[in-house]
Amino acid sequence: MASNWNPVGWFEIPVNDFERAREFYEHVFEIDLEEHQVGPFRMAWFPMQPDAIGAAGSLVKGQGYVPADTGVLIYFTAPDINATLARVEAKGGTVLVQKKSIGEYGFIGIFKDSEGNWIGVHSRT
Repeated sequence: MASNWNPVGWFEIPVNDFERAREFYEHVFEIDLEEHQVGPFRMAWFPMQPDAIGAAGSLVKGQGYVPADTGVLIYFTAPDINATLARVEAKGGTVLVQKKSIGEYGFIGIFKDSEGNWIGVHSRT
């Protein structure tokens, strides 16, 4: 296995209400998502820098994509976890785990998004 690549390359977060979910994520992370139609799937891509650390991903609405509060838990980088979590409830989400230490690995928080998915945030500080 090559040592110059990260094994996670892409993620997709299922949504029921595309506009509500897009507005939620843009508000919570203070970013702009880029809308694309890929075949039958409506997608909103998260911004990415090709040479930066981390995986790229998208919100996706389409057949077979069902929001869930079980299964895989994706963690977004959040330079200020408290500020990020403070924006969650204003757009229909619920904070499940307030900022907490994970020792030498930094801090995490977890919330339920506007669609019912559980999403984590991580910071080194």
